[in-house]
Amino acid sequence: MSMSEFHIEGGHKIGGTITPQGNKNEALPVLCAALMNPQGVTIRNVPQIEDIKNLLKILEAVGAQLTPLEDGHSYKISTPQIKLSELPPELASGLRGSVTLLGPLLARAKKVFLPRPGGDKIVRRRVDTHLLALSALGAKVEVFNDGYMLVADKLVGTAILLDEASVTGTENAVMAAACAEGTTLIENAASEPHVQGLCRFLVAQGVKIEGIGSNMLRIHGVGGFENLKSADHTIGADYLEIGSFIAMSAMTGGDLVIQNINPIDLRMIKFVFERVGINWRYQEAARAHGGAGGGADTDVNAPPQIDLVMKSPYALKIQTDVHGEIPKIDDAPWPMFPADLISIILTVATQCSGTVLIHEKLFESRLYFTDKLMGMGAQIVLCDPHRAVIIGPSKLYGSRMTSPDIRAGMALVIAALAAEGQSVIQNILQIDRGYENIDARLRLLGAKIERAG
Repeated sequence: MSMSEFHIEGGHKIGGTITPQGNKNEALPVLCAALMNPQGVTIRNVPQIEDIKNLLKILEAVGAQLTPLEDGHSYKISTPQIKLSELPPELASGLRGSVTLLGPLLARAKKVFLPRPGGDKIVRRRVDTHLLALSALGAKVEVFNDGYMLVADKLVGTAILLDEASVTGTENAVMAAACAEGTTLIENAASEPHVQGLCRFLVAQGVKIEGIGSNMLRIHGVGGFENLKSADHTIGADYLEIGSFIAMSAMTGGDLVIQNINPIDLRMIKFVFERVGINWRYQEAARAHGGAGGGADTDVNAPPQIDLVMKSPYALKIQTDVHGEIPKIDDAPWPMFPADLISIILTVATQCSGTVLIHEKLFESRLYFTDKLMGMGAQIVLCDPHRAVIIGPSKLYGSRMTSPDIRAGMALVIAALAAEGQSVIQNILQIDRGYENIDARLRLLGAKIERAG
C-alpha cells in the first residue's frame, strides 16, 4: 500500500484550460476485448492510471503483445495466442475491472478461471449477472471460494434478460455474443457512454450491433474470434472527470475551459448541476480532432470538437421543487445521473445556498465519506447508508483525511481546494486508480497541491 498523500492549500481559484483523460470505464473493457482479436487492434486515448497499468500487466501475462505508440496514450495490441495459465491472481483479484476478462477469454480460449475481483470497498459487487448471461450463451459455470471457472465448447446466440442493468455484465455478454454463432438479444442492457464505446469498438471489428445507446442490444455474432477484423479505436472523454473539474472550478470561483467533450454524455449532468446553480455553455473549437493523449489523426469526417466553457460568478443556489419543497438529487442507470458523481455533487451542495436530499441508490457505503466533510465544517445529516441531507452553504476548513475510494477521494480533493487552510489526504492510491497524474494537472489550473511520501 502506497503511503503517498496530497498536501493541499485551499482558497485558490481553479481555472484555465484542460483536456479530460480517456474514459477509464471504457478503456478497461475495450482493452479486455482486444484479447479476442488475433489480427491486432490499435487503441488510442488510454488514460495512464493505476487500474489501467494493472490491467495491461494482466494482458501481457496472458499473451498480449503491447506496443506503446509515441503519444504515450495509445497501444497496438496483438494476441497471437492466449496463455490462460498465466492469469496472475494477485493482479486480477485486486482490480474490479478484471471481471470483464470473462467474456473475452471465454470467447477466445473456450475456458477461463477468474479470481474473485477486488476494487472499491463501497459495496459487495455481485457477479451473478455476468455468470447468468454467459451461461445463457453456452458456458458451464462453476463457483469456487476463490473464483469462477467458465467453460464453453461453443457460444451460441440467444435471448438474455439481465436481472439488473449491470454495466460490466452487459459488456461481458456483448463481448461473448460478438464471437458467438447466431444472434443475441440483450434486454435490460446498460447503455452508459462506455458501453456504447465498447460496442463501437466491436462494430469496427466487423460485428453488427443494433440498438447501441439503448437498453436493448441485438448482436449478430461473427461465429468465432478468428473472424474479427483489425480495428483502430479512440476512447471517449471521461465524463466523470469532466464532472469533477466542473465542481472544483465552480466551488473555487474559477473560469474554466474543458476541451474535446461530448455534450450528449453530459445532458443529465448539466441538468443536475444547473439545479445547484452551476451553468456552462458549449462552443465549437477551431483545432484538429484528437483526444487527451493525442487521439486519432486529423480526420475531415470527424465530429466537431466541442469545448465546455465555465465563467464565474456562479449562483451556487439550490433550486427548490414546486411549492418550495426540498429537492432530491438521486442516481439511476443511464441516461440518468451517474452514481460515480454522487460524491462530487454532494460536496458541491455544501457550498450552495439551500437544502437538498442526496439519494444514492446503488452502493451501500458510498456516503460514509460524509463524516470527513462534516469534520471540515459541512452541515450534513446522514439519514441512512443511502440518503444524506445537505444544508448549505458551510465554510469549509482544512483537515487531515483518508481517501476511501476513487470518487470519494476526488470529492475530498475538491473540498480541500475550496476550504480555508491546509488539508492532507492520505491513501491517494485510490485516487490514482481513476485520475491520471491529477496533482500535476491541477497545478496547471492554479491548485496548490503537492504529493508527498
